[in-house]
Amino acid sequence: MSRLTADNVHILENDQDAITAAYHVADFALEGRNLRDQKRQLPFAEIELFSQKGLGAMRIPKQYGGAFISNKTLAHVFRILNQADSSVGQIPQNQISLLNLVDIMGSEEQKTFIFNQILQGKRLANGGPERNTKDSKTLNTRLDIENGNYILQGEKFYSTGSSFADWLAVKAIYPEGHVVLVILPAKAEGVEVIDNWDGFGQRTTSSGTIKLNQVVIDPFLIFDERKLTTQPSYRGAYSQLLQVAIDVGIAEAAFSDTISAVKRARPIIDAQVEKASEEHYTLQEVGKSAVHLDAAILLLDDAAEYLDELDQLTHITEEQAAKASILVAEAKVYANDAALQISEKLLELGGSRSSLSAHQLDQHWRNARVHTLHDPIRWKLHALGYYYLNNKLPARHAWI
Repeated sequence: MSRLTADNVHILENDQDAITAAYHVADFALEGRNLRDQKRQLPFAEIELFSQKGLGAMRIPKQYGGAFISNKTLAHVFRILNQADSSVGQIPQNQISLLNLVDIMGSEEQKTFIFNQILQGKRLANGGPERNTKDSKTLNTRLDIENGNYILQGEKFYSTGSSFADWLAVKAIYPEGHVVLVILPAKAEGVEVIDNWDGFGQRTTSSGTIKLNQVVIDPFLIFDERKLTTQPSYRGAYSQLLQVAIDVGIAEAAFSDTISAVKRARPIIDAQVEKASEEHYTLQEVGKSAVHLDAAILLLDDAAEYLDELDQLTHITEEQAAKASILVAEAKVYANDAALQISEKLLELGGSRSSLSAHQLDQHWRNARVHTLHDPIRWKLHALGYYYLNNKLPARHAWI
C-alpha cells in the first residue's frame, strides 16, 4: 500500500460513513491477524488503511472539516476494529483521545493546524507514561529553555502506535513547574522510536520506548495542561469509553470463536449426546456468556449516549462530568469481565483442540488480560461505591 497523501485520504461525511469504513478496515485487518500476532509483525498496511479511510479524523469538529461522529458511533467503530484485531483497534485510540485534548486546550490556530494534519491522513501517537517512577502520572521528562530554544529531554514507554506516527504527543515538566503537552514530529532530530514492547498480549501495538535527546520544540505546539482544570469536561470518560469499546470488541471476537469452537468440539462421553453443542453445561455457559456480552454492550451504549447528550451543551457541570465517568466506569466493569471470562471459557468449551497453535484462540485471552491491566476495575468499583454511598465525585483525569 502506497504512502498516504492528501489527495487519496477520504473525508468522512457522517456516522454511517464511519461505520462502513470501520468494516472495510476490520475485514482487511482480520486477514493477517493471526500471522502478525505469531510473528509480532506490526500492522503498517492496516493502519495506513485506517487513515486513508478517514477514521483518524472521525471526531474532529465539523467547523474544522471533520465529521464529528457521535460517541455512540465512535464506540461502535472501535468495537468493530477490535473484534477483528485488538492490536489494530488499540493503536488509534490515543490519537482520538489526544485530539480531544487539543480541542480543549488549543488556540484556534493550534487546532486548525493539528486537525488539518489529521484530515490529510497524518497520525498522532503518545509518548506514554514513564518507567521507574512512583506512579504513571509522575514525570521526569523536562522541557527546558536553552539559548532561547525549547529543548525536550526524557524517555517514555507504553508509547502505543509510535512506530506508525507522523507526530508524537509528549507530556513534560515546563520550566515553571507545571505540566505541558508537547507535539513534535516523530522524525525530529533527537527522537528515537524503539519497538521493544514484548507483552504476551496486544503484541503488535508498538507500545514501546521513545527516547528524546535534546529535541528542539516549536513553541507553537506547546499546550498548557492547566487549561484542563479551568472548567469541567468529560475527557476522562471519553478516554475510558474507548478502553471499554476495546474490551467489548475482544469479548465479541471471543464469543464468536466460542460458537465455532463448540460446534467443532467432541462431547464429553458422560453427557450422552451426539454433539458438544447439546451438552447441558455447555449450553449454560454459552448462555451466561451471551448475557454478559449483551449487558456490556448495553452499558457501553448507555454511557456513550450520555456523552452525546453532553455534546449538545455549551458548558457542563462538575456533576454532569462525574456522571459521565460513573456511567463509563460501570460499563468498564462489565466489559472487563466479559472480555476475560468469555475468552477463557472459549478455551474450556472448545476442548483440547482449542489449545492448538494453529487456531490462535489463546490470543483473545492474552489481549484481554493485557489490555484490562491499564485501568484496573478494582478502582472503578471503589469510585462507584464512593459516588453512590457518599456523593463523592470521581477524580478528574484520563483513567476514570
